[in-house]
Amino acid sequence: MKTINYIVLASLMLTTFSVPALADRLKDIATIQGVRSNQLVGYGLVVGLDGTGDKTPFTAQTFRNLMDKFGITIPNGVDPKSKNVAAVAVHAELPPFAKPGQKIDITVSSLGDSNSLRGGSLLMTPLKGADGRIYAMSQGSLVVGGFGAAGADGSSITVNVPSVGRIPNGATVEQSIASPFHRGDTMTFDLREPDFTTAMNVVNSINDLLGPDIAYAQDGGSIRVKAPRDASQRVSFMAMLENLNVESGQTSAKVIINSRTGTIVVGQNVKVLPAAVTHGNLTVTISEEAAVSQPNAFGEGDTVVVPRSELAVEQESGRMFQFGPAATLSEIVQAVNQVGAAPGDIMAVLEALKQAGALKADLVVI
Repeated sequence: MKTINYIVLASLMLTTFSVPALADRLKDIATIQGVRSNQLVGYGLVVGLDGTGDKTPFTAQTFRNLMDKFGITIPNGVDPKSKNVAAVAVHAELPPFAKPGQKIDITVSSLGDSNSLRGGSLLMTPLKGADGRIYAMSQGSLVVGGFGAAGADGSSITVNVPSVGRIPNGATVEQSIASPFHRGDTMTFDLREPDFTTAMNVVNSINDLLGPDIAYAQDGGSIRVKAPRDASQRVSFMAMLENLNVESGQTSAKVIINSRTGTIVVGQNVKVLPAAVTHGNLTVTISEEAAVSQPNAFGEGDTVVVPRSELAVEQESGRMFQFGPAATLSEIVQAVNQVGAAPGDIMAVLEALKQAGALKADLVVI
């Protein structure tokens, strides 16, 4: 129990020291509106498996359609029973500014009952976007990190997931997606964590560098900046801005509790109003013993076993500590750990303080 308390104390004390706000690059705290990746998905066949293909009806149907395209007709009612073919889903992410001819990585996942794609090759599969248009074509040999083995007696072992594989540079971009980067006279930065203080710091930093009224905040999460229309100038302009150092605003006071692991993290700016807390444990011990009841030598009774219960109650002396007005984080940690509370007890103390209105922070349970 003491080891756990020391770990919790160490994790809490990491946040007890007030550190000055550090400046972050604008590219680390914000993204450019409209400059984003797009998801692609496709359906295809993996062939060349070593007897680990699937036996689902849609795989056989897809295999028939494929053979028809090559001029081979499989008679109706004839099951090809191909054990080396598996139906798969193919998905990829098309990065921003991707141009036709460029390569992207793809992930291939089994859709049927195939338990391994190891050694297989993906046949030409179109990858479509949410609008149904084809943006890339995929094909190639799979790289599968997992494998499985089975014995004759039914025993088996599987390492990682052999039903999923990847093909590095396995798809070729066929058409690019229009980007709003070159449109209009302005560009918009979207903060990854919206905050009014951070938004104003971004505005002030850009205006101090480029002049007044170049940037203005639309709200707590978006900053619009006037940008040149020329493409090359706009790229240079954005390269300069994204490396601009900006001081981020401090987050709101929070206490994060992970009820599954007992981890408690107390953020900065957490304050506690005057409050008194007592802590104590009540231990109840019940023990059962068997006693033998034997009658007199000339009695007519029977020898029986009689249960005997012993009940003991032990209560630790409750230790009380008191928080002064606007207690700091270090004072909270020191007081709670002097009591010797376990992580579960610390959670109960923090929740009680929050209910009493003494804890001035958001209590977040994950």
